Amino acid sequence: MRPVASLSAEEASSVRFVLFDIDDTITEDGRLLRESYDAIWSLSEAGVAAVPVTGRPAGWCDLIARQWPVAGVVGENGAFALYMDGDRLECLYHEAAPDPAGVRERLAALGRDALEEFPGLRIAKDQPYRVFDVALDFAEEEPRLGLELAVRVKAFCESRGAVAKVSSIHVNAWFGAYDKLSMAERFLSSRFGYDPIHDSASVMYFGDSPNDEPMFGRFPLSCGVANVSGYASILKAPPKFVTSRPFGYGFAEGVDVLLRLRENR
Repeated sequence: MRPVASLSAEEASSVRFVLFDIDDTITEDGRLLRESYDAIWSLSEAGVAAVPVTGRPAGWCDLIARQWPVAGVVGENGAFALYMDGDRLECLYHEAAPDPAGVRERLAALGRDALEEFPGLRIAKDQPYRVFDVALDFAEEEPRLGLELAVRVKAFCESRGAVAKVSSIHVNAWFGAYDKLSMAERFLSSRFGYDPIHDSASVMYFGDSPNDEPMFGRFPLSCGVANVSGYASILKAPPKFVTSRPFGYGFAEGVDVLLRLRENR
């Protein structure tokens, strides 16, 4: 991983979109940092489309799309994207997302089985606002159960036919062949004419954890905030760049480097 300070002016000048995870990428201890929010505003004012790409639920994404200075938000690990078209909230679903009513009981049963299998695991408090997945909390609230257990929970969910990903706080599990990357590129293509074959260098992606791996592997300008080093032992596709500071401070650092290089070119 290269220090984000080594980003070149040529690389920065190609960036049209900044995509980023939310938890522990722009937050610290669950709180959105002032530095992060100011950085998102700076991107918007510079004409760079900012798009959160998150495992958080549809209910949260509704608020983010309406109230944050973003071009849209990809939610529930790629099931959908929400965005404002004028004063209308619009939703673009992934073609592989299942019918929510048809999958609801399977998700509930998976959650119950996981809690029985792993004492101390709990259903995430944001579950009532979810549509397409079940979020299993291992580190958002106390007691924090550790990465080793999260990896075992992921394998358990996969053994029951689900797709599962480990974030810094949850194991998210769902039924359907979609992910953050495919939905993010579909949204950019639909909304901005992005070409997945030729335009990958127009995206800079910030993340912090294993569920960001598809994005890290795809985009040549992927960047981890410093706390990504805590997952070095299980990351098969690490980010190309890394910030010197963790959490949202690192995100603000990376955005500052990007925008200064664009201004000075």
